[in-house]
Amino acid sequence: MNLPNKITLTRIFLVFVFMAFLFIHGLPAKITALVIFIIAALTDYLDGYIAKKYNIVSDFGKIMDPVADKIMTLAAFLAFVEMKLVPAWMVVIIIMRELIITSIRIMALRDNVVLPAGKGGKQKTVSQMASIILILIFIVIKEAGVGMCGFWNPTFEYWYKQLIFIMMCITVLLTLISGISYLIGNKKYLLNQGNNK
Repeated sequence: MNLPNKITLTRIFLVFVFMAFLFIHGLPAKITALVIFIIAALTDYLDGYIAKKYNIVSDFGKIMDPVADKIMTLAAFLAFVEMKLVPAWMVVIIIMRELIITSIRIMALRDNVVLPAGKGGKQKTVSQMASIILILIFIVIKEAGVGMCGFWNPTFEYWYKQLIFIMMCITVLLTLISGISYLIGNKKYLLNQGNNK
């Protein structure tokens, strides 16, 4: 297994570490969760950079890189639903988009075609990761405000949740746009699937 693929698998492992710290009470744990997620997000850039620079792009990497991204972002969004920070319907839309795109990739594999993530998909992933990091920063600020500095109050709570909602609206919109674009660009695999029935 080449280095980019090892980095991709490391990103999946970091998701579990991130989740563990996110649900531990206390400011140090929340800061650790934020740092781990940022490191995991950076590995998404690193594995692609190494693969292209040293020309070691593989079919495994083309498949697993977007899968690792999905695992990382969906785990964070589901955690935010559990923490009552993000509406469940937003995450359902994101999950539906990912399931549809994954289905297209599986159909393409039947024609021995490996579909990598498109440009829109990469932009979508960046927007999702940016939203997650900002929400994690808000979580750290709230933890500090409640537990240590004592400045947290209902007004902060209100604007805290409003900002998160606005960011998630933008993220969901970009997710839908990239999904529709990918669907249109690869609709032939859906049409071929229909002809094979």
